[in-house]
Amino acid sequence: MIIRQLSKEELTKVQSIALRTWPSTFANILSTEQIEYMLNWMYSIEMLESQFEKGHTFLLADEDGKELGFAGFELNYAEGPKAKLHKIYLLPEAQGKGAGKALILEVADRARKSSQKSLLLNVNKYNQMAIDFYLKMGFQEIYKEVIDIGNGYVMDDVVMELDL
Repeated sequence: MIIRQLSKEELTKVQSIALRTWPSTFANILSTEQIEYMLNWMYSIEMLESQFEKGHTFLLADEDGKELGFAGFELNYAEGPKAKLHKIYLLPEAQGKGAGKALILEVADRARKSSQKSLLLNVNKYNQMAIDFYLKMGFQEIYKEVIDIGNGYVMDDVVMELDL
């Protein structure tokens, strides 16, 4: 398995994986309408390019030329300094192959080398599989928050942190 950094021109890979991952990941958590709203908002090429230009790094997990998943993160996100893992998704058929762990370890390593003190992330409070995975990786819940994202929708999240 290879973890590599994506160029701005490759952000369509992030969008493609998100479009193939979100419907099954959130089918029992969010309405179809909210999934579509969030995908159109968070994974438009314009939004991804804007994040890239603001310094977000996107990593791709690849095995034998087949894309497995991605992670997107930002350094110096909060006081501390702290890094923020904004996005991490694996294709359903890639789950359980170690790609998620490899992506988290690579993000944590890059954050550590950039003198970040910890790595933060938000996860939907009903996504127990993801929460269990993050706990196994050493993250701890630090608080819960509800974020209004417009159109009558909210993100009801657990915020977790990994000391680096």
